[in-house]
Amino acid sequence: MRIALDAMGSDHAPQVDVEGAVRAARRFGQEMVLVGQEDVVRQELAKHDTTGLSIQVVHASQRIEMHEHPSMAVRSKPDSSMVVAMRLLRDGEVDAFVSAGNSGGVLATALASAGRVGRIKGVLRPAISSVLPTLEGRAFMLDIGANADCKPEWLAQFAIMGAVYAERVLGITNPRVGLLANGEEETKGNAVVQEAHGLLKQLDLNFVGNVEGKDLVKGAADVIVSDGFAGNVAIKTAEGTASMLLSVIRSEIKARPLAMLGGLLAKPAFKAAARRLDYREYGGGPLLGVNGVVIIAHGRSDAYAMENAVRVAIEAAQNHVVETIRQGIEKSAISGQSIAGQDTE
Repeated sequence: MRIALDAMGSDHAPQVDVEGAVRAARRFGQEMVLVGQEDVVRQELAKHDTTGLSIQVVHASQRIEMHEHPSMAVRSKPDSSMVVAMRLLRDGEVDAFVSAGNSGGVLATALASAGRVGRIKGVLRPAISSVLPTLEGRAFMLDIGANADCKPEWLAQFAIMGAVYAERVLGITNPRVGLLANGEEETKGNAVVQEAHGLLKQLDLNFVGNVEGKDLVKGAADVIVSDGFAGNVAIKTAEGTASMLLSVIRSEIKARPLAMLGGLLAKPAFKAAARRLDYREYGGGPLLGVNGVVIIAHGRSDAYAMENAVRVAIEAAQNHVVETIRQGIEKSAISGQSIAGQDTE
């Protein structure tokens, strides 16, 4: 298996991207393909011991920055690391693509003619996803940023794709699917959410109804479906709250001598809790609905997070997520639940 990694993607590129690729090559034994400005990437790669590792460098002269408009950047930078890496995926030269760069840029690259892998046949819109730690383990949430405004049938397809990923990659049997809303009743939510609720009830899914914001981390559902606007706000609020709580606990313990003694005794528990809440453990989230394995990591990722993002890519490829989603979308249309629509641009 060959994994392409955008060496110019993260906020701290190329240092953490290259180190993450080296760590992943050593840990998983896969061939890594670093895509970026060759002289810069090789200079960074030379800082690491790559003995026995299979790491290739593919030159890309341009880089899409975080602040750039995704579609415009993709069109104006046809030799960017994102576009070149996506072409490798499109042409079958790699099995997956990982980037911690501009998430909108990754989406635009996947759909634009420059690097196009395109959408899976029948998929109306791709969705960016993420794993969310919960009291019962973890949940899978989508969309978290690709589609700020959604149609009901898009949300229904997100549910199909999310359930496939949760079962095939996360190992959750018959995953419970919930729809993010401002109340548990079927009548809650805006018109789009209410119509999507009706569609989800008709699908062959373990649909548990609406879930509220307070239920996200309680484990009320294994797959949480949302439009990209609400999903992005929810996931980032959860991440920020987890970080704040850990910081407050540390601060309060340090401010009390007796508490510091207790803190020493509880240190293993605190470390375990911090690890459960650490976004780096989950690496990145798949861009579901595109015709290839594409993983988007946090822009602030460090080398450990990038290493785990590669792990996520390997798991998605090994579990044939793209083909299984294709089958799920086809099945939903064949069974009379015609939500797949036409494969138009």
